[in-house]
Amino acid sequence: MEVENILKKKIEEYLSKKYSISKTKIEILKTRKEFKGDYTIVLFPLLPIVKKTPVEFGNELGNFLKENEVFVQEFNVVQGFLNLIFTDSFLVEILKNFNINSKNKHKIKNDFHLIEFSSPNTNKPLHLGHVRNILLGDSISKIYEEIGSKVHKTQIINDRGIHICKSMIAWNKFGNDSDPKSENIKGDIFVGNYYVKFNNEYEKQVHDLISQGHPKDYAQQNAEILLEAKDLLIKWEKGDKEVISQWKKLNSWVYEGFSSTYSDLNVEFDSEYYESDTYLKGKEIVLDGLKKKIFFKKDDNSIWVDLTKDGLDEKILLRSDGTSVYITQDIGTAFLRYQDHPSMDGMIYTTGNEQDYHFKVLFKVLDNLGYPWANKLNHLSYGMVDLPSGKMKSREGTVVDADELIKEMNKKAKTISESLGKVNDLASSDQSKLHKNIALGALKYHILKVDPKKRILFDPNESIDFNGNTGPFIQYTYARIQSLLRKNTNKKSFSDVNLSDKERSIIIHLNDFPNVLFNAYSNLNPALVANYVYDLVKLYNSFYQSSTVIGNDEINSFRILLSENVGQFIKKSMSLLGIDVPNRM
Repeated sequence: MEVENILKKKIEEYLSKKYSISKTKIEILKTRKEFKGDYTIVLFPLLPIVKKTPVEFGNELGNFLKENEVFVQEFNVVQGFLNLIFTDSFLVEILKNFNINSKNKHKIKNDFHLIEFSSPNTNKPLHLGHVRNILLGDSISKIYEEIGSKVHKTQIINDRGIHICKSMIAWNKFGNDSDPKSENIKGDIFVGNYYVKFNNEYEKQVHDLISQGHPKDYAQQNAEILLEAKDLLIKWEKGDKEVISQWKKLNSWVYEGFSSTYSDLNVEFDSEYYESDTYLKGKEIVLDGLKKKIFFKKDDNSIWVDLTKDGLDEKILLRSDGTSVYITQDIGTAFLRYQDHPSMDGMIYTTGNEQDYHFKVLFKVLDNLGYPWANKLNHLSYGMVDLPSGKMKSREGTVVDADELIKEMNKKAKTISESLGKVNDLASSDQSKLHKNIALGALKYHILKVDPKKRILFDPNESIDFNGNTGPFIQYTYARIQSLLRKNTNKKSFSDVNLSDKERSIIIHLNDFPNVLFNAYSNLNPALVANYVYDLVKLYNSFYQSSTVIGNDEINSFRILLSENVGQFIKKSMSLLGIDVPNRM
């Protein structure tokens, strides 16, 4: 039941008839827990119009609703807020009519979005920072689908540029024709190790040049291994067959590694784009923009765009040697995506907030080029992931590898699960599946419960606790509810039920799910769903500790139905976070 809509319609009718007021925004919220009530009508916006005090108008409106709506039992006015208390029978009827799988009231029709996330570089394995990106993108995709949108999940593989050339040079120098199979190591990790080797050698060479009396800036620009990498990039962009062959070999190792990690995270994509393809279209668009005088050329032949009139800076689009920069391929990628999906209503880029400025520039460049879809682009920006030891740094090899993290979480889940001893009768394969579910639930929830805009201090031990604001705690509550439902043999109907405050709170909270979902969609914020389900679990556990659920009385039949609905809403909420909930733990 859409309680808010019922109330809004009734209040609008009253204001129209009594005060000749129409098209007034009416705000209805859940009543704060420190006050008595189920829903609250915010009076402040209406007071200047009706020209009455909060108490006067609050009592007037409260009496009207009580007299004209049978479900309004009591009301109270606190400053500028009218708190309504519903009848028990009305709330029970709401409970009976819940359908978690029905179409959401905020459904968006004929809406199609492309959502980009992950977008890794092929010079290193996926790490904890990538994991936050992947989980955010995957969850937002699920939220969009739940709201009614058609979603296309994609990634751009950063498979070219100076970064991959650095790994290639290091492998040439130090690899001795080894490969992931000969070294018994995952392909993306194998290539990433050579990226670290490059930077170690680079720092050594910079130090040597400085010790020879060269200035630091000179040393940093003229280290032999860096010049070799730059030369390799030029050869690659000219199509040198030997360089292209080596590039394909290293990237193939990395792709195999990425695929394995995505599988472990239960994440899939509908398509992939590759910078090695899209940068060519980007260069073509930039050169065309130069001809049309949208861009300009400097004396060194580099091509730039002037965005100073838009409050931004000048931005390089092509280097003096003709090689492309990061934004070049982004221009090409955006064009190709809209070419492939002309019916798209919007595109969302999921990247860290260190790229906020980059996307402001990109969107403005696309707008200056005259693309009508440029105003349909959005950036889901998120904060960095920190470790207790500090910020992760790929080139120093101080990152948390995603695969190692998943393995470690699985180990912790297995240890805790076995210590509880409640699933020892399960088959070994089922136990392994359960441990994976708990591990991923802990990892995903720990990351997604934080507002994307905020930084995260990641602590694996805290995330996998079976108590507190954690994924396993929520999963365990769901498993407990399923155990209750399996034991229940009471099929009695019920009618008149006297609700406790805790039971009322649960029903009201369940009824708020569509609003939470819509806000998560509107704000690109899965944390709203995570906080919702955690609050639901807290409410239910408090109720469970103080109430008898199993029995043959009508109240027990009601409580079983209440428990069943809570379980369904837990399962739905967690699924939007990409988390499975087990029937046993």
